[in-house]
Amino acid sequence: MKKWAVWLCSLLLLLPLVACGNDADQKEKTLTKVRLAEVTRSIFYAPQYVALAKGFFEEEGLDVELTTTWGGDKTMTTLLSGGADIALVGSETSIYVYAQGTNDPVINFAQLTQTDGTFLVSRKKIDNFTWEMLKGSTFLGQRKGGMPQMVGEFVLKQHGIDPHQDLKLIQNVDFANIANAFASGTGDFVQLFEPTASIFEQEGKGYIIASFGTESGRVPYTTYMAKQSYMNKNKDIIEKFTRAIYKAQQWVESHSTAEIAKVIQPYFEDTELDIIETVVDRYKSQGSYATDPILDEEEWNNLQNIMDEAGELPKRIDLDTLVDSSFAKKVMND
Repeated sequence: MKKWAVWLCSLLLLLPLVACGNDADQKEKTLTKVRLAEVTRSIFYAPQYVALAKGFFEEEGLDVELTTTWGGDKTMTTLLSGGADIALVGSETSIYVYAQGTNDPVINFAQLTQTDGTFLVSRKKIDNFTWEMLKGSTFLGQRKGGMPQMVGEFVLKQHGIDPHQDLKLIQNVDFANIANAFASGTGDFVQLFEPTASIFEQEGKGYIIASFGTESGRVPYTTYMAKQSYMNKNKDIIEKFTRAIYKAQQWVESHSTAEIAKVIQPYFEDTELDIIETVVDRYKSQGSYATDPILDEEEWNNLQNIMDEAGELPKRIDLDTLVDSSFAKKVMND
């Protein structure tokens, strides 16, 4: 075979590889980067990790860069300072920001969870629990002004317990250290998120005896939000982001807890698969995962009632002022 023929054959063999490489490069270039800050890493946010793991964001042309900012205050600071485009955090934070006065309010545009995500854990096993048992006890709660603590107080009052008079309420322990404080002997009861609650139960350190999510009803507990200025300039990104989340919500709704647990496991490498499955099942069975991204007026009013009951509501704010469900409604009707 002549040299030119050999050269031509080699070139033809290389062309598909080059084309594939160019296609990959082109795909990478066409994805729009979105910086997402989540308030904590939690199985409570399973649909979000499904959206990431199943490629739902990429299908919408988005390259979502996820950062865990550990705490509502830090998450909101990151969003307001331009360190993130979108934040996943409790809706109460948008009310706090608006009440302080701002020309660029933070707008809730898609809901991820629709109940509280904490559980009441007892140090001792209780077969026939009643809320009256908390009277006179030491209760290790969550951070003052945060949604978990406000829901906790709201539920206690619903059961005729004054959290500041009828028990010793501890709420000055940093969020990250609450579980360790209880494990070290602080408190008779503690309010914990999963998977810590289930891990404690598995290890015999505590026992889940009630769900604050079941007791408090539906609230926009964790939502996606962005500054109004960002949303005005990037309506297409907000719509695509919301569509990806809706796909994930529908996927979670239609698949088994075992399938969900397996998909999100890479985001919880230090947690055993059986624990992840237990937690997903617990949240799914009590309706914590929103099945669509719409934040409705009843939920919004319930949120403000809970904040008001805790003495943390700066002022009542209409739904339309801080909630924009137009993107959620659009993707649901597509």
